[in-house]
Amino acid sequence: MERDTRQRRAIRKVIEYGDRPMSTQEVLDAAQDAVPSLGMATVYRTIKSLVAEGLVKPVDLPGEAPRYEPAGKHHHHHFHCRACNKVFEIEGCPKDIQHLTPRGFQLEAHELTLYGACSACAKREL
Repeated sequence: MERDTRQRRAIRKVIEYGDRPMSTQEVLDAAQDAVPSLGMATVYRTIKSLVAEGLVKPVDLPGEAPRYEPAGKHHHHHFHCRACNKVFEIEGCPKDIQHLTPRGFQLEAHELTLYGACSACAKREL
C-alpha cells in the first residue's frame, strides 16, 4: 500500500471521477489543477501502483498508449475519436456475437472499439 499523498489523491480522483478513460497526459493535466507541481514521472508511478492494487485498469487500444479508468466497472466498450484522440465509454453491448466465432472455437471474452469523430469534433467538421 502506497502512502496517501496529495499527488496520489489528485491522480486517483481524476481517474475515478473522469467520465471516460484518460491518457497519462490527460491525467497529468487535470491533476495539476489540484497539485500544480505534479510531474509525469509521479503520474506514471502512481498509475502503476493503482493498477497493481486493482483500483485502476488500463484500456488498451491497438497502436495507442493505454488509457486508464476505474476498475470494477460493468462490461462496456469504447469509442476512439480519431480527430481529438480521446476515448469514450459506450454503454451497451452486442451480446450475440457467438455466431462470429469460427466453428469449434470457444468464445471467452471480447472487446469492441468504434472509431470516428466524437460529437464535438463532428460539429467542427461541419
